[in-house]
Amino acid sequence: MTLHLYDTYERSLRPFEPIQAGMAGLYACGPTVYDYAHIGNLRTYLFVDGLRRVLEFNGLQVRHVMNITDVGHLTSDADSGDDKVEAKSARSGKSAWDIAAEFTAAFESDLRQLNILPPTVWCRATGHIAEQIAFIRDLEGKGYTYRTADGIYFDTTRQDSYGRLARLNRDGLQAGKRVDLGDKRDICDFALWKFSGLPGQRQMEWDSPWGLGFPGWHIECSAMAEKHLGAYFDIHCGGEDHVAVHHSNEIAQTEARHGTRLANFWLHGAFLKTQDAKMSKSSGDFLRLQSLVGQGVDPLAYRYLCLGAHYRSSLNFSDQALLAAASGLARLRASVHGLGEAGDEPDAAWLARFAAQINDDLNFPRALAVAWELLKSALPDGVKKATMLRFDTALGLDLLNWQPLAVAVPQQVLAWMEERAIARAQRRWSDADGLRAQAREAGYEIEDTPQGQQARPIS
Repeated sequence: MTLHLYDTYERSLRPFEPIQAGMAGLYACGPTVYDYAHIGNLRTYLFVDGLRRVLEFNGLQVRHVMNITDVGHLTSDADSGDDKVEAKSARSGKSAWDIAAEFTAAFESDLRQLNILPPTVWCRATGHIAEQIAFIRDLEGKGYTYRTADGIYFDTTRQDSYGRLARLNRDGLQAGKRVDLGDKRDICDFALWKFSGLPGQRQMEWDSPWGLGFPGWHIECSAMAEKHLGAYFDIHCGGEDHVAVHHSNEIAQTEARHGTRLANFWLHGAFLKTQDAKMSKSSGDFLRLQSLVGQGVDPLAYRYLCLGAHYRSSLNFSDQALLAAASGLARLRASVHGLGEAGDEPDAAWLARFAAQINDDLNFPRALAVAWELLKSALPDGVKKATMLRFDTALGLDLLNWQPLAVAVPQQVLAWMEERAIARAQRRWSDADGLRAQAREAGYEIEDTPQGQQARPIS
């Protein structure tokens, strides 16, 4: 069964064939570590994790590279403003290095709570300065750069193909520009290396052939992706907000240096929205995963919520939607746990049905529907359990390790359960219903499961 993915570069659904048989190189744009990730950011990383899991479901060995942007990401995409990490340092009184370390650790914690697989390679921008300088020197040698008062810039007018990923209308951009270009020659040109100003004015700065400074945001990903995956690899992905600027600039740099578009496939996840507006830090609509945890929400309920919408469709977040997802996850966990041991092989026909959905551009909503159908099927419980656990290698809901909370049930309720079991065996249904009602009045719900009666407190 062939995996098909929607390639933003070609604007079409294409069959995925790895460049190297049995292997897949995957680069995902990671966070700029000046603040906590919000749940909108984390939706993108859940999409990337789903992609990786589907690649592995199809038998591929994935080399997954994710960067940490700890320098060079300015407050404006127009290469102006403060460095986000340095600006946070100035406000907090902590060093830029400590800021980056603190929010990197917080981000990694978020990934663990969401059961997101860690990348094969973590790479920090500050750990790859030499590679970035070498990249810029190559671009300089090929005539793609020019110097301004504040840095070294990439000349996008040298490329007729610039902006193809975003289908940019360059003429329209020029006609409608309302920004001060400064020394830039073209509105689309971007910084490769920024000068520091006075020595020591910045905490993060390095010597270079052009003077003391720091790398631009876009050169970082091109250089790190090339080092860890090569100049042309399988898949590059990120949020849809990266299409017009960041990813277009990555492609421009690599085309100039190597003649490739860096990745064979470019995949982009849609925004999480609140009341139909994009969630972002700048808007003040900033909801952390820990905020949900503090309200008693299981982080995997948020994962379940995201599985219910296709990654290329915007998802509206609300408390009601999250509660519904938490309820759905609870029912799924209880159903799978109630199947007992997975003593048999997964069912091939059901696996094929599930694979058909996830291989159709990661259609997890339909894949979840297949999982629910399986649970209602007439298959033996052991086969169901084995099949569901195989599904879960793609879903990432950690169904194998979930256990119901151990509840201390009062002796009186246990006695009613024993009486009820006898009444049911003797088909005295009215008496059995009466005993259940007594337990309910005492605050406990008696449930019939494949493992027998169970009692839980009524919340």
